Amino acid sequence: MTQAPLSAGSREEPTAFTAWRALGMLIQLVVTDPGQLDAARDLLTEDLTELDLTCSRFRDDSELVALGDAAREATAPLTVTVSPLLAQAIAVALSAASVTDGDVDPTVGGVLCALGYDRDFGQVPATGPALPGGVGFRVIPGWRSIKLDPVTRRLTVPPGVQLDLGATVKGWAADLSAARIAEKLGCGVLVSLGGDTSVAGEPPDGGWRIRVQDVTGMPDQPSSGPSTVVAIRDGGLATSSTTARRWQRGGDVLHHILDPRTGLPAAPVWRTVSVAAASCADANTAATAAVIRGRQAPAWLASLGLPARLVEPDGTVLTVAGWPADPE
Repeated sequence: MTQAPLSAGSREEPTAFTAWRALGMLIQLVVTDPGQLDAARDLLTEDLTELDLTCSRFRDDSELVALGDAAREATAPLTVTVSPLLAQAIAVALSAASVTDGDVDPTVGGVLCALGYDRDFGQVPATGPALPGGVGFRVIPGWRSIKLDPVTRRLTVPPGVQLDLGATVKGWAADLSAARIAEKLGCGVLVSLGGDTSVAGEPPDGGWRIRVQDVTGMPDQPSSGPSTVVAIRDGGLATSSTTARRWQRGGDVLHHILDPRTGLPAAPVWRTVSVAAASCADANTAATAAVIRGRQAPAWLASLGLPARLVEPDGTVLTVAGWPADPE
């Protein structure tokens, strides 16, 4: 999830930019009305605070962690009523699982923890001893084991399950925040949460220019790995990467995108996959699924009409469905 918004618009159309770190990721915000930047930041901060308290896998007092704690103590399927925000976040995750035939699965949280990603990634040791039992096949409950009534918000999960919403929640949250800010402030808005980027409102002349790269960074910093700049006018853009969140246990190099069928990190066929879609949530879902699908990804993305850029480990770039070729 690795974009950096660049300066956008002409001299007659200035934009205002701010960035800060929160929730273990880089937050970037751009508005087309510089006078609204502070108000936009306040609105986005409110949204992020609520998101963290509800959906974080890493804070002890979050609703998601409380759900996981209860599920670990359960000896039979657990049914609870969840908050409106968590219900929406889980619904988005289940929809992503459905449209990707299970490639993007929210029930991988327990396996991620077992592999060492059990805290905010900035606190995960880069190296460590071999995992007990090694890195082998681990059973994932599977998204079909989760039942959610969207009306009553009654959620049923199997005992022991730990949900992880990381593959969908940031893109979805970026969509919500960008739309809310644009509506309240009446200006064009770009919201990037850890590189998952959503835009709303009237864009600058020429669209929102975004640098696509391996690791999320500030626009004034050199890019990491192969990069390119594209422009979007609406919707969202997301990148999934096997290089950004990596750690080592014994002789095993791991990353955070798991193949739910094996419980192992997806084979590094692509170092990054970037996708543009009607929403950031859709873009992030497709990019993550493409990493897991490996060599089948280009044809799958093309069949969906989703512009995408796929980068092989050696830096070779493949583009599909109208994504512009990298400049020579």
